[in-house]
Amino acid sequence: MMNSTEEGFSLIELLIVVAIILIISAIAIPNLVRAKIAANQSSAAASLRALDSAATNYSTTYQDGYPPTLAVLGPNGGNANCNAAAMIDPVLASGQKSGYQFAWVIGAEQVAQAPGGCAAPGYEDMFSVTATPFGFPTGTTFYCVDATGVIRQSFAPIVATTAGCPQAAIPIGDD
Repeated sequence: MMNSTEEGFSLIELLIVVAIILIISAIAIPNLVRAKIAANQSSAAASLRALDSAATNYSTTYQDGYPPTLAVLGPNGGNANCNAAAMIDPVLASGQKSGYQFAWVIGAEQVAQAPGGCAAPGYEDMFSVTATPFGFPTGTTFYCVDATGVIRQSFAPIVATTAGCPQAAIPIGDD
């Protein structure tokens, strides 16, 4: 007579393992979501800093004021010029990066005459860029930067104007 013993896990043991995995997931997933939001918000603020620097560089390099569009700061595959300055990466030039949408707002005073070769004149007084979260989970903070170089934040959508970012939005670092 052969003595057979079955090996394996009982249903109760499997249910206990599944319950433990669910408990660990319930603790870990919200922390991962918060970490992703923090990373996206940090990326948005860094992107605004890059856009501010690129706009200032554009104004100095091409003597055309601040660029008329966000796309002008991006590359076109050829040599950099006042129509495609290649000062920011193509992802940021597309207007969306890391769960944020970037909107370029022109100033009020256009340069009288665009320098030779420039498709459109820039703006000599101001520019603004807003960063708005889209999708889930991306962020809970809205951002804005203008020609002053001050990045502002708000927990409500920010509407920039030809005069720049609204003063009601809090500068980053002023808590």
